[in-house]
Amino acid sequence: MADTAPKPAPATPAPRISFVSLGCPKALVDSERIVTRLRAEGYELTKTHQGADLVVVNTCGFLDSAKAESLHAIGEALAENGKVVVTGCMGAEPEEIRAVHPGVLAITGPQQYESVLAAVHEAVPPAHDPFLDLVPAEGVKLTPRHYAYLKISEGCSNRCTFCIIPKLRGDLVSRPAGDVLREAERLVKAGVKELLVISQDTSAYGVDLRYATSPWGDREVAARFLDLAGALGDLGAWVRLHYVYPYPHVDAVMALMAAGKVLPYIDIPFQHASPTVLKRMKRPASQEKTLSRIQAWRAAVPDLTLRSTFIVGFPGETEAEFEELLAFLEDAEIDRAGCFKFEPVRGADANGLEGAVADEVKAERYDRFMRTQQKVSARRLKRKVGTRQSVIIDTVTPDGGIGRTKGDAPEIDGTVKVFARRPLRVGEIATVKIEAAGPYDLSGTAVGF
Repeated sequence: MADTAPKPAPATPAPRISFVSLGCPKALVDSERIVTRLRAEGYELTKTHQGADLVVVNTCGFLDSAKAESLHAIGEALAENGKVVVTGCMGAEPEEIRAVHPGVLAITGPQQYESVLAAVHEAVPPAHDPFLDLVPAEGVKLTPRHYAYLKISEGCSNRCTFCIIPKLRGDLVSRPAGDVLREAERLVKAGVKELLVISQDTSAYGVDLRYATSPWGDREVAARFLDLAGALGDLGAWVRLHYVYPYPHVDAVMALMAAGKVLPYIDIPFQHASPTVLKRMKRPASQEKTLSRIQAWRAAVPDLTLRSTFIVGFPGETEAEFEELLAFLEDAEIDRAGCFKFEPVRGADANGLEGAVADEVKAERYDRFMRTQQKVSARRLKRKVGTRQSVIIDTVTPDGGIGRTKGDAPEIDGTVKVFARRPLRVGEIATVKIEAAGPYDLSGTAVGF
């Protein structure tokens, strides 16, 4: 007897999305949220534009050079695919994008996740299969499995004259502490060994919530920088603090570092050291006691690593003010530093300041800054030779691996070349005897098993 049962219709192939994420770690977290939603709705991700049903470009719009990179990425996507949705910080200025690339399908601003998804749905409807489209509880991450960025707030309530982030992302909006901690807990359960805490102003966390408490487990946790850091330290992962402004209450976190609850590492974007330049920048927490506070921090946490970023060539910067910056690098012993030559950004108040610094002077000061910083870094790293350091392994090599100490954040700081007699694993935290130091990196041999 012939089989007359209806045959199931062939499965509709899942739409394929190519995703480009540009800019800072905060933007990367935005990308992860969008990608997680797309995967939950049945979309597949592909690394190539050709053959994809659509390209999503998450842009950066902080500097003119970043805008140029974003426009180039959009142009590449249009050339290779033709169907492009744009989001991110530069999306807050859609006319600037359409003036160069009128063919993009849709443009949304930063944090507008629903608008991005709506644009994707319109261009390429989803083909969701709830039995196949499983998304892990921690969401889709664009970082390696062993570390993850943990965004604790959006926006910024400061009004630094060189910055347009508040215009792009709005004022500070903190997440309840319980929400942050539940996300962190899911990440650690999924195998994350290092949590990189990020925001536009980490030490202002919770101000907008008036430090309200929220439930986590069997207790209430206040939306306060110190309380959140301490609770994160209870999860057993490395906790690394980024984008911390040096408000007075930051001093208290040194006790957590000394106790081993958070890493002895703090990323503070000082931007300059001259009080007069900081005043023109309208930097918060720009009190002149910074150097004495850093010395107190190092007394409390001898192995503290201090990372920062600085701007040279800010309008009106004199040679004397720049010399103050160089002296600060030496006196504060800034372990890791990034340096940017000032760029006028459309909409920034600094554009109206007098005393524009010539490009050749900016370049000369940048070179002097980097030479000074290299000497400080080399001197600080030389002290680690002969010590044993905990090193998290990022990459495995035939003779060992490449990793980072507690004093090194991924992608922006130094690395450790690890030689090992046994196979190392990505994400493993190995004990390494440091045998050599360069200007920025270390090398050594794994000990024990």
